[in-house]
Amino acid sequence: MKRMKKEETITLTAEGYLELEQELKELKEVKRPEVIKALKEARALGDLSENSDYDAARNDQALLEGRIKELEYKLEHCTIAEGAKGGAIGVGSTVTIEYDDGEVEEYKIVGSLEADPFENKISNESPIGKAVIGHGKGETVSVESPNGSYDVVIKDVK
Repeated sequence: MKRMKKEETITLTAEGYLELEQELKELKEVKRPEVIKALKEARALGDLSENSDYDAARNDQALLEGRIKELEYKLEHCTIAEGAKGGAIGVGSTVTIEYDDGEVEEYKIVGSLEADPFENKISNESPIGKAVIGHGKGETVSVESPNGSYDVVIKDVK
């Protein structure tokens, strides 16, 4: 589990917060009882020193409890983004941009925990995310990327 600095804030969209909350509930109410049952069954098999079922169940329990702690920490230390006001782009906004070559893409700007490029969810900390936040429809912004800078035109903001 990654340790976070106290002053570090975790930005989530309302949707992302609900997903983490649901995962935590599932782990506590469904997975935890399953692991406890597996531990009891493995313990009943006898000698724990040579019991691979018991070792596997203990390992599963450690991973599960680690994930529960991680989720509880994230939910406790997050801020929920409300999106920008007045047509400006913020975390939670969906933005359509046009690249120099005429290619048009739509992205949802999310916190870094929710980023998923396969679903066109990009982090507010990514080069495009940083460039477009605070800007609005019709503006041209410069994106600073590791491969050099390029311009994009903001076509739409939702």
